[in-house]
Amino acid sequence: MRELLILVLHLFVTIGKLLRPGGVRAVVAESLLLKHQLVIMNRTRARAPNLTSFDRIILGLTTLLVNTGRIAKVAVVLKPATLFRFHKALIDRKYRRLFSASGRRKPGPTGPSADLIAAIIETKRRNPRFGSVRIAQQLSLAFGIEIDKDVVRRVLATHYRPNRGEGGPSWLTLIAHARGSLWSVDLFRCESILLQSYWVLVVIEVVTRRFIGFGLERGGIDGVSVCRMFNHAVAVSGSRSI
Repeated sequence: MRELLILVLHLFVTIGKLLRPGGVRAVVAESLLLKHQLVIMNRTRARAPNLTSFDRIILGLTTLLVNTGRIAKVAVVLKPATLFRFHKALIDRKYRRLFSASGRRKPGPTGPSADLIAAIIETKRRNPRFGSVRIAQQLSLAFGIEIDKDVVRRVLATHYRPNRGEGGPSWLTLIAHARGSLWSVDLFRCESILLQSYWVLVVIEVVTRRFIGFGLERGGIDGVSVCRMFNHAVAVSGSRSI
């Protein structure tokens, strides 16, 4: 009885669509779209059907005639994996357009020479307390060359490795003493279905693997936002905030 009522209801709905302007075209297009999808799915039962160029053209033309509100109900061939791949492709294109170069750039400077890099490293090694500004000043006075402090800073960040001190406990010893109250924090970014960027901060306890909580922020973040996310993550557990 229930199925009969549903069929009668669909009959009245279809008659109502036919009476509207352009209703015959929409009903015929929707029927053709569904039948063509059934033909595609009946080609093989062992695996997902492969769409040919002709199938894509037919499906694309018929969807232009179907009401936009009905497309989600008649698209029975679309698989969840297809949606995920399409969503990943949109994310890749979004960040490619945001961060890729708009055109070919001219080659920049080659950077400091090997002799200058060696002089910066040797000055820092002999004077560990010297900063980038002091090293740039000393090299300018010694060799009479103009060098920017930012160049010194980049060279030190890339090439200089300070000697490891032997005093004090190691990191493994420190972690072993603090394992009872040691937390692990992970901060990562994910994309929504509408390509909105969200930052997620997850806090768990290292030893027991107990989930402490998580914080969520939309768009760009800074130090204040990270602290707010951490406070929200640990608020449920009753821990002290920062």
